[in-house]
Amino acid sequence: MTAILAFNSGSSSLKYAVFDGDRAVARDAVDGVTDVRRAVLGVLDQLATRPAAVGHRLVHGGPDHVAPARVDAALRTALDRLVPLSPLHLPAELAAIDAVASRWPDAPQVVCFDTAFHQTLPPVARRLALPAALDAAGVRRYGFHGLSYASIVSALPPARLRRAVIAHLGSGASMAAIRDGRSVDTTMGFSPSGGLVMATRPGDLDPGVLVYLLDHGHDARSLERLINHESGLRALSETTGDMRQLLEQRAADPRAALAIDVFCYHAQKTIGAFAAVLGGLETLVFTGGIGERAAPIRAEICRGLEFLGIELDEAGNAAGAPIISTGRCEVRVMHTDEEREIARATRRVLGEAPIGAG
Repeated sequence: MTAILAFNSGSSSLKYAVFDGDRAVARDAVDGVTDVRRAVLGVLDQLATRPAAVGHRLVHGGPDHVAPARVDAALRTALDRLVPLSPLHLPAELAAIDAVASRWPDAPQVVCFDTAFHQTLPPVARRLALPAALDAAGVRRYGFHGLSYASIVSALPPARLRRAVIAHLGSGASMAAIRDGRSVDTTMGFSPSGGLVMATRPGDLDPGVLVYLLDHGHDARSLERLINHESGLRALSETTGDMRQLLEQRAADPRAALAIDVFCYHAQKTIGAFAAVLGGLETLVFTGGIGERAAPIRAEICRGLEFLGIELDEAGNAAGAPIISTGRCEVRVMHTDEEREIARATRRVLGEAPIGAG
């Protein structure tokens, strides 16, 4: 087996890991990134040895890219055409690809699309109620956090994936309804801004709100700032989108309490809706920074869902145990590993034969 370098680029952060087979031999993150190219080259400079190949997470694959793929000239050109679908994330992710190519032009690179996991959405979940011409142009529900969901699905036995909801709760938050290991519905849609309330994103909005704002002085760019940076928990609390800080402020600040209540309400409502989609619920998984670490949030989301067979083990939940339930629906707390999933996908695309590192 040969070493794989996995890059997971965010809008202002860069996570990376080196895998020898399925074992991480190095892992780190760079926060506050303003120049992705410089950050990537800095990572390459500090590696002890050059990996055989490099894998990248790409948030959006559009309607045509539904599986990991090796980067060649034609694909790299096609990826530029996807930027309007995710202008917040794709430029940084493409800059990471270009930085690697500038330093190691002969290194194989593979792109792994977050949207690919949701290619199994049925038409009733994928299609927006808009004219057919817009659907043909790619205006549809895609779903995101796919590498995270794939990581969780790969770690669970098939018996736990017959009727499951996975809750990826972090600064970006979404849920997926899983039937027999496949995504059949999810909260994020055309963009990562929809669905659940998030740290700085509002989740689902009445589209009339956006029309109203356009009529009252906003333009596309100011709406982008509002939707992606000035809404969600930050807007509700008027202080922060960080759930840890909100939990600390909750008792003294009713705005922080409201933000938490809204977050949990929408998450709880979604679990109920997805249970209806699945015809029942056998497994609920919490993952992501909030899902893994915030026991009070897990407890509040589960409270009132006893009719779905969700009965929380309060002591186990407080301790962050792997299984935190006593009822017929198994509730789990799991760590997601997107970098490992990138490395696995990269190895599958390039084959198991050793790849010369040059």
